[in-house]
Amino acid sequence: MGLFDKLSGWLGLKKKEVNVLCLGLDNSGKTTIINQLKPIIVCLSVFCLCVLQTQTQDIVPTIGFNIEKFKSSSLSFTVFDMSGQSRYRNLWEHYYKESHAIIFVIDSGDKLRMVVAKEELDTLLNHQDICSRRMPVLLFANKSDLREAMSSVKVSQLLCLENIKDKPWHICASNAVKGEGLQEGVDWLQGT
Repeated sequence: MGLFDKLSGWLGLKKKEVNVLCLGLDNSGKTTIINQLKPIIVCLSVFCLCVLQTQTQDIVPTIGFNIEKFKSSSLSFTVFDMSGQSRYRNLWEHYYKESHAIIFVIDSGDKLRMVVAKEELDTLLNHQDICSRRMPVLLFANKSDLREAMSSVKVSQLLCLENIKDKPWHICASNAVKGEGLQEGVDWLQGT
């Protein structure tokens, strides 16, 4: 059995499994983004047409955390969707050691809480289980469709992302409800 596993890995048939933490303040759109990333699978055969939709129709705020699994073209994702409410943020650090990447979601229309988002991101990146690892950080400047939304460049400046020197990072403007900007982020994450 080990030989077949190695052979499928060499041929690219076996997808690499990655654990991704999805973090951000409450109401930033983390669960909606994860829901949009889950595929809609369509099966065609001679006998029937079946559609298996793994996306959820109704999105509710996450209490504690949820675990979602889905696959992309080259990776098999296990995503830990962590609640952004202040009373649950201390749970985040329990998942740092097992994580291979971080998705950090920012509400680009919420100028008042940008300072809090920066503090949480800084705390996360300075944690002992993360600071010594070259873990990719994907940031979504979400809700970019809102009139009062800041650009991803402005969000990047406010979060001082240019100071992150020891980790690959990328920021994308996104609209989680419509799925805009998400593929760019996932493509970057897969490449990293």
